[in-house]
Formats: sequence, structure tokens, C-alpha cells
Amino acid sequence: MTGRRSPSNHRAHQLALRFLAKEWDQADETERRVLLAIAEQLGTHRGTHRKDPRTFGERLADQVATFGGSWTFIIFFLLVLLAWIALNTWALAAQAFDPYPYILLNLLLSCLAALQAPVILMSQNRQAAWDRQRAEEDYEINLKAELEIKALHDKIDGLAARIESLRGGR
Repeated sequence: MTGRRSPSNHRAHQLALRFLAKEWDQADETERRVLLAIAEQLGTHRGTHRKDPRTFGERLADQVATFGGSWTFIIFFLLVLLAWIALNTWALAAQAFDPYPYILLNLLLSCLAALQAPVILMSQNRQAAWDRQRAEEDYEINLKAELEIKALHDKIDGLAARIESLRGGR
């Protein structure tokens, strides 16, 4: 590779000196990415038209976690439990398929918990990864906005100095 830099890279190096008050080599990866984006004028919104990258299983896990953490699920589940207990205690008292202490019900509840817990954890892990990515993008956007504000501040200072010099020249 030659020692020549593209115009956008050269501009990014200048922006690092001007706004970060450090050399390009001293800027971290995020700062460099933001400076290059500013230099190339790529201030578009990322993530507004993304295709959902989740697999069918991941979408299903997210739906299960959403339903499992809702009042609808809690109320429905309480109604099923009450119906199970009522059916086996009073309706089928003589021929109950799961008499008190409801061992079959206990087994089913344990199986439900054993299956539901990892599904919810998978969904939470995916959500945490998505949140980390959003936080990184927000940081980049905030850094870009800060650099743009500094650029505007410099322009205003330049205009103020120019106005002052014109007033002093009268």
C-alpha cells in the first residue's frame, strides 16, 4: 500500500486533530469510524430498513418469552390450574386421574418450567446483544453530533471574529 491517503481519510485525520485534539493513531476504533463517516458524509440513519436477521426458532422463542411474561399467560395459567384442581378434587372425585397431591400436575409444571426457562433466557440474551449494538450506534451518533456541533461552534466563532474585524475596520 502506498503512503497516499484518500481525500476522505485525509479529512478524517484532520477532523481527529481538530475535534478530538489527538492524532488519528490515538483515536479508538469507534472514533475513527465516526470521523470517517463524517468525512464521507455518511450521516444516514442506520438500522431503519434492516431485515429481521432472526431465525424461525429465534422468533418463536421471542414470542414464547413475550407471551410467558404477560398477564394473559398468568391469568390463563391460573385458570388452567384451578380447573385442573377442581376437576380432580370435586368433579372426578371418585375416579380422578390426578388426585391430591396432584403429582401429574406437579410433573407438568416442572416440565413447563424446564422448557420455558431456557427459551426465555435465549430471548433475553438476544435482546441484550441487540441493546449493546443499539448503544454502540447511539454512541456513534452522539459523537458525530458532538463533532458537528463543534464544527458549527468554530464557524460561529469565525463569523464573530470576522464581524468584529469589520467593525474594528471602520
